[in-house]
Amino acid sequence: MAAGRLPPGALTLKQFLRRQQVLQLYRKILRAIREVPEEQDRRYLKDWAREEFKRNKDATEEDAIRMMITQGNMQLQELQRTLKLAKS
Repeated sequence: MAAGRLPPGALTLKQFLRRQQVLQLYRKILRAIREVPEEQDRRYLKDWAREEFKRNKDATEEDAIRMMITQGNMQLQELQRTLKLAKS
């Protein structure tokens, strides 16, 4: 393989970093869901998160991916605020 050439299907650095952001967001959401007191609610939220990420896994447009990450972070913050209020 010549220097500077990527094998077919390899991610660029930008794609790799974006993928890491998405995975990090997914993990944070799952960790927050663990704090939900009701088992049924935890199951529902976990299924919802899994389906949202699966539904968007083939997205390639950079702006759309950034927007989804932003929305995911806002939803995570809302979940964390709700859990904090429920504990107090």
